[in-house]
Amino acid sequence: MKPVLLIVDDERATRSVLTQALEDDYEVYSAANTKTARDILGSEPVDILLTDLRLGGSENGMDLIDYTRKLPQTPTCIMMTAYGSRDTATEAKKHGAYYFLTKPLNLDEVELLLRQASHTRNLETRNRELTRQLHPTAGLQDMLGESPAMRATFERIRQVAPTNATVLIEGETGTGKELVARALHALSPRCNAKFVAVNCAALSPQLMESELFGHEKGSFTGALQRRIGRFEEANGGTLFLDEIGEMDIPTQVKLLRVLAERSIERVGSNTPIPVDVRIVAATNRHLQDMVHAGSFRQDLFQRLNVVNLHLPPLRERAGDIVLMANSFLRHFCEENHKAPMSLSRASLEKLRGFDWPGNVRQLRTAIEHAVVMCTGATITPRDLPDYLNLPSPSRLSPADSSPPNSIVSDFNLAALEKRTILAAICAAKGNRSVAAEMLGINRRTLQRKLSTYPEVTPPWLPNQQKNKTCDSIKP
Repeated sequence: MKPVLLIVDDERATRSVLTQALEDDYEVYSAANTKTARDILGSEPVDILLTDLRLGGSENGMDLIDYTRKLPQTPTCIMMTAYGSRDTATEAKKHGAYYFLTKPLNLDEVELLLRQASHTRNLETRNRELTRQLHPTAGLQDMLGESPAMRATFERIRQVAPTNATVLIEGETGTGKELVARALHALSPRCNAKFVAVNCAALSPQLMESELFGHEKGSFTGALQRRIGRFEEANGGTLFLDEIGEMDIPTQVKLLRVLAERSIERVGSNTPIPVDVRIVAATNRHLQDMVHAGSFRQDLFQRLNVVNLHLPPLRERAGDIVLMANSFLRHFCEENHKAPMSLSRASLEKLRGFDWPGNVRQLRTAIEHAVVMCTGATITPRDLPDYLNLPSPSRLSPADSSPPNSIVSDFNLAALEKRTILAAICAAKGNRSVAAEMLGINRRTLQRKLSTYPEVTPPWLPNQQKNKTCDSIKP
């Protein structure tokens, strides 16, 4: 795959000459100002930035290089200017420039310098990845757990990671599915290439195809320049498709074809582009049930479900709660510049006794809340979020916790989820945003789940609200 080069210069002629000279060896983007350049840097995996020093008005190439330091993937930066001096070159290198070119440019010199920069960048990337591989726990260091269920999960990750098998990760919201995907990548032979994550729930069906496969300039209104998609970006590495169950049927068909043919076509083009990508997908929904309902293609499910990894919810590994809580506590004390804290025995009992419908993510936010609110050296129950000091739905008697006319078994997971969600709605006094935060899920997911429930009158509502349902209480 070609390195991605961004040329930033306010002179159209300079951008045009450089683009024509370099587009055979690089995926070239160009910008006339820092605003356009920042938009491209924020959306594309730029490897090398070639920028002019003066960009008109108050804009400055130094500021643009400073901006790249904040990006998850920092490009190699080269400065060029017609107003060069030793002091300016020194200042540019202090800002992080790899090299300083003076105008008028010599194209042979530019091409040689870009090859050297690209080669150096590749060597540095390989060196970092080889260093990570020297540690036997590479990729698993961010995953916590000593319970039998998690030890089995870690062992399965180590077994599957070195292969090219497509993996489907299933688990409730907040169980750490992306951490597992990153571990699979870090422990694989692809670790020196990119890990690219796509949240399928965050993209509309209209944007999904362009995001995954890219588009050509002019292929639709607003397509002002060619854009590579996530498949091309992840070439040689791993593509993580999070919340795959939210993908619409037309995009499922296109994804199925890519998995079968191992090539993609950008929107607006009929030219196939070969891609070598390992797919790791994740979902908090039951895809097999969606297949039966006709909302997910069976052939795609079979393609994705080569190896299945199921992450247990936190309530099924309560022994890990204290371990995780103390780890999060240390992290947030450091992040918030607070002295080390400890959890009181009463606080630990609160944490151990809660069902954690939002799983690890909810536990993490609960500890962050406690660190912020605590004014001493020991976290007490009053420092914890309010919902931890309310009766848990699981601790209510069956007669009190089941909605009227419920005929499901106490061991039915769907019914347990429903009772927990309705209890959270009532505890939040009908405020769905607060209830979603208590549950550790986003409001959109909560709304979707509530839309599937018939109207009921939960008996745990206050007497004056007996005639209302949780669904009828306005946020």
